[in-house]
Amino acid sequence: ETLDLTPRLAAVAAQVPPGARLADVGTDHAYLPVWLLLAGRIVGAVATDVNQGPLQRGQETASAMGWPTAWTSGGVTAWPPCPPGEVDTVVIAGMGGDLMVHILSAAPWTRDVKLILQPMSTQEVLRQWLTEHGYAILWEGIAREGEKFYPLFTATGGRKSPGTAPGELWAGRSSRGRTTPTAWPT
Repeated sequence: ETLDLTPRLAAVAAQVPPGARLADVGTDHAYLPVWLLLAGRIVGAVATDVNQGPLQRGQETASAMGWPTAWTSGGVTAWPPCPPGEVDTVVIAGMGGDLMVHILSAAPWTRDVKLILQPMSTQEVLRQWLTEHGYAILWEGIAREGEKFYPLFTATGGRKSPGTAPGELWAGRSSRGRTTPTAWPT
């Protein structure tokens, strides 16, 4: 049996570094970690969700594909469910930016890992929170799935992002180093 990712999840998967030790927060069906494990792109995964239904679906996906995966029900706020340093990449995708802020606020350990974030709504709330709390947005992109476009970015703690204008918080920056949407490089 094969597992195919949607274009949105494929765009998220493309940002996961080879050899990562992944945490998939809000895993739902666990398609992302199972696909990455089967493709040999990551060395391990922890799938989390606050609800038992999605965790059960994730376990069924992993079992059907023949891959054992660690599961936890507390999201990142109940962590660490594993020894510190076991996770170096965290994916939070398919939920609103305001919920992502809530999750990240309760998990300061995420400052030490690579974050791959794909908000479904209120990305400006997430961008502002990251900027104000010492995270730097390192890369931004857009995934198209059907007629919808989804923002996607990677971030890490320890560096401060430059200040952003309200339009940039909503739409993002078009290129690295630009301080305003109208400050085109010369």
